[in-house]
Amino acid sequence: MPKKVDHQERRTLIADALMRVAADQGLEAVSLRHVAAEAGVSAGMVQHYFRTKDEMMAFALSVVRERSQVRVTEAIARLGPDPSPRLLLRTMIAALLPLDEGTREDGRVALAFLAYTAVRPAAAPSLREGTQQLTGFIAGVLPDGHGDAAAAGLLALMEGLGVYLLGGQYTAAQALGALDAHLDLLFG
Repeated sequence: MPKKVDHQERRTLIADALMRVAADQGLEAVSLRHVAAEAGVSAGMVQHYFRTKDEMMAFALSVVRERSQVRVTEAIARLGPDPSPRLLLRTMIAALLPLDEGTREDGRVALAFLAYTAVRPAAAPSLREGTQQLTGFIAGVLPDGHGDAAAAGLLALMEGLGVYLLGGQYTAAQALGALDAHLDLLFG
């Protein structure tokens, strides 16, 4: 009887290997061969699930997004019903920042994807769509008088804090302090 294969599980195994290679060595080190070796599978298996590096990258990015969404959802759920808009935004952004070792790997991979899309514009549409959705959500939570520009600024602050956290220029306390100061400006 043929063995039943969970294709989603295999794709996730390969994407996890890609993320480890990208986090440890950068996206330039990502190749079908390197990812296969990291996953402990053949290069042919990787090619069976992902015909190109771009397909593999897009799937890995979707895995990072899913992990981030789970972190945000769980953090917001811990707030209980009807949190204040400021607390909601702070909790959401803090859950997205690479504040500890567990979130740093996802942060390094997300940063590598941003750099990847800078040189491969064809890979950018899914990031652009996610950014627009997040900006719209933030704009809807900010006090009246603040719109898309303030939401974009808060999102840019989050990305900048993420880069400084990953580079070791800021500690978690410094990043959260900067976030709180900016939220104080927006919420008065």
